Amino acid sequence: MQIKRTRPGKPTDNGHIESFNGKFRDEYLKQNVFLSLHNARRTVEAWRQDYSQRRPHCSLGWLTPEGFREKNITCNPLETSDLQVAYAVG
Repeated sequence: MQIKRTRPGKPTDNGHIESFNGKFRDEYLKQNVFLSLHNARRTVEAWRQDYSQRRPHCSLGWLTPEGFREKNITCNPLETSDLQVAYAVG
């Protein structure tokens, strides 16, 4: 398996990561001053946890990832992911 990289000057090759990078720059890097590398790593990890687990996302119907998972399991007794269900249905 070969890793495919984004071509220079073509950010649309990977829109998801470009979107995340923009949010990370705007919401975090531009608003913080880091005192040390350790401080930067610690505060970036706290931001990542908040972004990935506690904050609502429009792509999930404004639910948190945990709330979406709980709703998906409640509505899906077989506990298959949406992708598995869509694939099985065709």
